[in-house]
Amino acid sequence: MFVQNTEIETMTKRLTKAEEEIMLILWELKECTIREAMSKLNQADIPYTTVSTVVRVLEKKGFVGHKAVGTTYLYFPMLGKKEYLKGHLTGIVSKYFDGSFSRMTAFFARENDMNLTELQEIMGEIESDLNENDPHE
Repeated sequence: MFVQNTEIETMTKRLTKAEEEIMLILWELKECTIREAMSKLNQADIPYTTVSTVVRVLEKKGFVGHKAVGTTYLYFPMLGKKEYLKGHLTGIVSKYFDGSFSRMTAFFARENDMNLTELQEIMGEIESDLNENDPHE
């Protein structure tokens, strides 16, 4: 799949905590109005204008698009959750683990006191993902 330069730039941008909270809602709902997003937030006292401002910032960053429906707008993610996570994790691996996914995995295994069964489950998931994406099979 060909990835456009603007998409690559978006994948490497970091989300603030507020932006991430809105993106998680958009990824879950696929598209929604500001009011619908507000209803999914854990804090009931956040003003409409605050949520609207965060969504507009996300739009400027290239994470969110919108379409007019009557007198309102429906907002939707321009980048999938998996694509964002891939770009974000690649940055973390590069900065903190010298570009080594193995070192990152070992770090999390140690820090979370994982046992052999859990590590085997992870290996099984990786193998399954690799087999699904193998064009030769």
